[in-house]
Amino acid sequence: MFGPSYDAATPAGTIVVVFASILSLAIFIRAIVSWFNMDPRSPIIQMLDAVTEPIIGPIRQIMPRLGMIDLSPLVAILLLNVGGSFLARFIDNNFGG
Repeated sequence: MFGPSYDAATPAGTIVVVFASILSLAIFIRAIVSWFNMDPRSPIIQMLDAVTEPIIGPIRQIMPRLGMIDLSPLVAILLLNVGGSFLARFIDNNFGG
């Protein structure tokens, strides 16, 4: 469900796929948590923000909001899926032996 849908053949490709999956899951959790009134000083919220903001922030600057709906987490997850799959395939094809 989260992360690239590519089964990497090399350890480096697997690391890319796992990293993209973890980031996608963190972005999804952040989006769900944003629906609730949670304390922004909570260590969990601060950790989610610190991990996901470098990915979501630039997308949010480019993409306009649709009313009260922020689609930047969705776009970030899609980019991570496509980019992670592409990078894992590139690594497997060029450095897989």
